[in-house]
Amino acid sequence: MYELLEKINTPEDIRRLSVKELETLCAEVRQYMVECCAKNPGHLGSSLGAVELIVGLHAVFDTPRDKVVFDVGHQAYAHKILTGRREAFRKNRCKDGISGFPKRAESPYDAFGAGHSSTAISAALGFAEAARLQGTKERAVALLGDGALTGGLSWEGLNNAGASKANLLVILNDNNMSIDQPIGGLHDYLLRVTTSHTYNKVKGKIWERLGDSRLRDWIQDRVTDTKSNLVRGSGGAVFESLGFRYFGPIDGNDIAQVTDTLRRLRDLKGPRILHVITKKGKGYAPAEADPTTWHAPGRFDPATGKRVKTVYPADRYQDVFGEVLVDLARQDPKVVGITPAMATGCGMQLLEKAFPDRFFDVGIEEEHAVTFAAGLAAGGMKPFCNIYSSFSQRAYDQIIHDVALQNLPVVLCFDRAGLVGEDGATHHGCFDLAAYRSIPNAIISAPRNELELKNLMYTGLSVNGGPYIVRYPRGCGEGVNWRDAAYGNLPVGKGERLLDGKDVAILAIGPVVNRALEAAKRHKADFWVAPAVYDMRFLKPLDTSILEEVSGYRIILTLEDGSLKGGLFGAVSEYFAGRLVRPMVKGLGIPDQFIGQDTQAGQRAECCLDTEGIFELLRDLMK
Repeated sequence: MYELLEKINTPEDIRRLSVKELETLCAEVRQYMVECCAKNPGHLGSSLGAVELIVGLHAVFDTPRDKVVFDVGHQAYAHKILTGRREAFRKNRCKDGISGFPKRAESPYDAFGAGHSSTAISAALGFAEAARLQGTKERAVALLGDGALTGGLSWEGLNNAGASKANLLVILNDNNMSIDQPIGGLHDYLLRVTTSHTYNKVKGKIWERLGDSRLRDWIQDRVTDTKSNLVRGSGGAVFESLGFRYFGPIDGNDIAQVTDTLRRLRDLKGPRILHVITKKGKGYAPAEADPTTWHAPGRFDPATGKRVKTVYPADRYQDVFGEVLVDLARQDPKVVGITPAMATGCGMQLLEKAFPDRFFDVGIEEEHAVTFAAGLAAGGMKPFCNIYSSFSQRAYDQIIHDVALQNLPVVLCFDRAGLVGEDGATHHGCFDLAAYRSIPNAIISAPRNELELKNLMYTGLSVNGGPYIVRYPRGCGEGVNWRDAAYGNLPVGKGERLLDGKDVAILAIGPVVNRALEAAKRHKADFWVAPAVYDMRFLKPLDTSILEEVSGYRIILTLEDGSLKGGLFGAVSEYFAGRLVRPMVKGLGIPDQFIGQDTQAGQRAECCLDTEGIFELLRDLMK
């Protein structure tokens, strides 16, 4: 079935193949990728489109000696399959399997880890400069999708690389919105001329002869202006202005053109950028027809493309957020929504449909999203800025400097807080509670169910300062009836006692409150005694009246789906640290380590944040 692919164990095997064989290999890689992802879901569409690029890179460059740095890694499945992980790919994103993203600890071919966008150019520039400083011959290549160029870090890297004159090749895989179409025969001719060895050798000798004269400067300016005008239609002028030599665009799904162009560019010196046009979902008709859905389609029938419908036991938090935001916008014309390229993932596509003029997708620009929201707030609007918790880390300075310092009423909704499942360590929202608790003016809340998310969002409208943070997990809620319930304004900094008990008091925040209740009730059923259970609801300001209420308990147990260091456990421990008589405070949360990929349920069990883990701890504490 995979006659050629099964013979490829390292990129060295690829370098022996003819162009015709490379075409066959690309087809087999696609087929294998579809087969594996149908049973074990992943990020399929981007990787299907990048097959020829990755095969071409390994055919032309001496990997792993030469460094290929991926942006994010959504494109990297072919890379994993072709670098000794073909069978391991069947357990991609599974517990004890390989990561869905490049990971240095996993393979020498993964030059740099990448789970967040826009890092490739900066990292590859680092490799290029390290090679120069050490006098080695390693080449550096950055492969990024066009979406990564919306990120400010990409432009910072481009700016620095262009000025540095480093030997760096940046490949822009344009799979969504072409900057422009190729300009026909003239474009093809210019591409072949400007990438040819003879042209660049003669050009170099001419510049050497002219030396540092004014004539050389004048001629170079005229050549640059002329070339920029010729390639301006294909987007090259902006890159040339940053100090890059621009080549392309080329057909990135034509393996012959890809390998030929890469060979011509491989040994050129200085910063250069190759613009490549690919088709997202290439080679698999359903993915080509609907690239958005097939970015991460879930399970499907590989023969027909029919997706296996996921039946959710309750509404997802992202859908609750989206519907509530639309309803709040309907009630208040000042409500606006901001997302850094995650509209569908966070539920804000509903606002886009209902109130397109009050919806802002700023691209992969978390820093800009927060400062933009701060400007909207300063201008009298009521912004809801939704960012995945893991990605909010990029906007830490903006949250402090642009929102908190000015005490602006920005509602920051952190989706995917806590443990996120198969995407693993790069995407967990583990650090938000600890990271933002130290910021003055910050209000930090976490709902235990869908109704509380609705009410915490509503409460945010009446808060006069900020940031006002609401963080909630990926996946389904608890199945409570939130649509028919009236809005309730929750007192900021106030929690709630949910279960009376003795000896041990559980202080929990977020959906883990529900697991605490289940474990406590089970303990009472088995041993006739239950701990007290409190929903703290707000990490900051902390409900000190609850802390006073539980100060007489023998043990206080804090529960949180965030970093144990610095979060609720830290806040409660700090409160009691100055008291002469204080209870023992124990904490259960995400330990001081990076949690690998697994299902969310598996990860919570690993951290003892499921009902069973909490029950076992209670049984020990309440003996």
